[in-house]
Amino acid sequence: MDFLENYEPLLKAFWYIALPISLFFGLQTIMTFIGLSGGETDMDSDAGDVELPFEIFTLRNLINFLLGFSWTGISFYNTIPSKATLITISVAVGLSFVGLFFLMIKQVMKLSENNSFKIEDTLDKTAEVYLTIPESKLGKGKVLISVKGTFHELDAMTLSNEKIASNSSVKVVAIENNLLIVEKN
Repeated sequence: MDFLENYEPLLKAFWYIALPISLFFGLQTIMTFIGLSGGETDMDSDAGDVELPFEIFTLRNLINFLLGFSWTGISFYNTIPSKATLITISVAVGLSFVGLFFLMIKQVMKLSENNSFKIEDTLDKTAEVYLTIPESKLGKGKVLISVKGTFHELDAMTLSNEKIASNSSVKVVAIENNLLIVEKN
């Protein structure tokens, strides 16, 4: 690192932080993509067992902070004359790197949510009749119902003595053997 000998101490400090942290960040990124990084973290709190995708004080967050801090200091060293302002801006960018990481992890965690369909989720929901539902116990029709943002075509029957025509709005009042029991809205 001979090129650092003629630099001022603050700029030299930024470079001494930036070079190893950048190397470590690159290795950490490669390890993440090949599946060798750590998994989720569990945290016990007074409110019970809370599962978090991140913790405040981790090696990954320290690396993210130092990456933003050091490269901001190097980038703006000659642009910002006040060293106190430069350090303040570098700290703010470092903290924003940690915040950005939290947001990215939060979005990735949404991908692991269990959105599988359960027929019980249709109870008390409104549906649209797709195929006419005959009178009580004379057969079944079909309804289109939205559950968790997706539409499902399900068998349905009514307990009333009148048939329910296509395109009518119905409410699910019960479920029996994977068959929706509906009534007209």
